[in-house]
Amino acid sequence: MASAGTAPAVASERIAQENQQIAVSKMVAAARARAGGKWFYWIAALSMVNSLMVMSGTNLHFVIGLGITSVVDGFAKQVGAAGSALDIVINGFVAGVFALFGMFAMKAQKWEFLVGMAIYLLDGLLCLGAKDFLSVAFHAYALFAIYRGFGAAQQVQA
Repeated sequence: MASAGTAPAVASERIAQENQQIAVSKMVAAARARAGGKWFYWIAALSMVNSLMVMSGTNLHFVIGLGITSVVDGFAKQVGAAGSALDIVINGFVAGVFALFGMFAMKAQKWEFLVGMAIYLLDGLLCLGAKDFLSVAFHAYALFAIYRGFGAAQQVQA
């Protein structure tokens, strides 16, 4: 015959296990959201590296960077020496915005993911217009990775 205290103990253990599973799944989702948010940091950093490489005269660029910074680099190159300072200021601002997206994404802010993905999609369309298909393909992959982070951010806040 079972003792009187067995049923409540089993129920409380089950509740504790369910709470632990929920906590673990939220921790995993938070890690995935941070991974998605880190893409914004990479985009910002490599866009600035692209601009510095253009200013130094190399013809190489990272496909993960922003198309808009390439446009600014082209205009700055036509202006000359004064354009270099303007290039750094404008592209620094754009990269700073993406770094802010990364900062908020690391905190699983859903609005940031949506705004950042929308702006990066527009930037991908700019690359498509320039017929830079490798950058377009990488934009698509990065958007997919960021979207997975957005999905995880939804789980964290649920």
